[in-house]
Amino acid sequence: MSKTEKAEKKEEMQEKLNYCLNCIAKPCSKNGCPLSNDIPTFIKYAKEGNLEEAYKTLIETTVLGSICGRICPHQKQCQGSCVRGIKQNPVSIGEIEAYIFDNAIEKGYDKNIKVQNTLNGKKVAIVGGGPAGLTCSSFLARSGAKVTIYEKYNKLGGILSHGIPEFRLDPKILEKTINSILSLGIEVKYEKELGRNITLEELKNNYDAVFLSFGANIPRKMVIEGENLKGVYGGNTLLELQNHPDYTNKKVAIIGGGNVAMDCARTIKRLGAEQVVVIYRRSEAEMPAEEKEIEDAKKENIEFLFQNNITKIIGKEKVEKIECIKTQLVQKEGESRKVPVDIENSNYIMDMDYVVMAVGAKVEMEILESQNLPATSKKYLEVGENYRINGTNIFAGGDLIGTTSTVAWAAKDGREAAKKIEEYLKNN
Repeated sequence: MSKTEKAEKKEEMQEKLNYCLNCIAKPCSKNGCPLSNDIPTFIKYAKEGNLEEAYKTLIETTVLGSICGRICPHQKQCQGSCVRGIKQNPVSIGEIEAYIFDNAIEKGYDKNIKVQNTLNGKKVAIVGGGPAGLTCSSFLARSGAKVTIYEKYNKLGGILSHGIPEFRLDPKILEKTINSILSLGIEVKYEKELGRNITLEELKNNYDAVFLSFGANIPRKMVIEGENLKGVYGGNTLLELQNHPDYTNKKVAIIGGGNVAMDCARTIKRLGAEQVVVIYRRSEAEMPAEEKEIEDAKKENIEFLFQNNITKIIGKEKVEKIECIKTQLVQKEGESRKVPVDIENSNYIMDMDYVVMAVGAKVEMEILESQNLPATSKKYLEVGENYRINGTNIFAGGDLIGTTSTVAWAAKDGREAAKKIEEYLKNN
């Protein structure tokens, strides 16, 4: 970026900073941000030109500002609770957060974080280098723990590296963020997978505490006819492994309404698909995906079928057609949101070459079973309120324990688990 571009960026950012009212009630922080970032305070410092102090405020609660500032569903979180947004546009909180973190890394402010020696070199193993694992590692390292991350791939990031497309998150930004976290003295052992070449028993015996954060990335199925045909893919696996077929001149149906569905749809369209159709059983207003992601998908000529659901995948050996049905939303007693109900005799058939199921993910139960880990009735790893598996030195967080599947919520688990681990280590 040239000096002129930097000056223009600074001027533009100052306008966005000045737009904030610095509310005393802080609804953006208290009601909107999963991490409870002190938004009015860090904006106040940035508004005054003190970006280092703004960064210091942010790192009290987060280490992923450059990431969350770009990919969080801001309209459903912090910006959705912004007072300015009631009658006008909300403050650009995400963009400001990313700007402060980017600046800190560029200027080296991130290297000024003081490490307390409260844990006096206690050893902690972190299994999984995604948002929860990275955040937990950082907060523990700041408290003086000797932290080692065990990562199954040859690079860290978890879903950030293996699930979010480059057009949404620049790999260079992610790399800088990870390097900033590792600069606290955190060790990484790559290509180490629980149940394959490391065991929980080893970690329990060699470390004072263990934090499990290897996520839940096995695609859920809808259990409908034809789901096992060739050409049916799981959205999470497709994004993680990038093992795409040739979509050239093909028709692809994406089933689901979250950010994974949007990422799959946009990725597949960019890889040459003739037609990409997102099929979602509820209305557009109820889609869990970020509004910006939905709008960007529409701009890329991705089609949407709201209040429709897939009932059958048709083909001899591979996908040839799909059967769908229209739905209506009904408010049922005891339900907080309207429930989609099939409209009788509204079935119809569509020609289709591929189907991508983006209807959620689950934990790899084989790992839990092989390591004798307890599971909940919903098949997540079972932990107590303190993120700890009762009677052990094992803690866990993020998607693995059923936390809301966003980066910010996973990061919050990592931070809060770090506090509980610190308490545990001080007493043991």
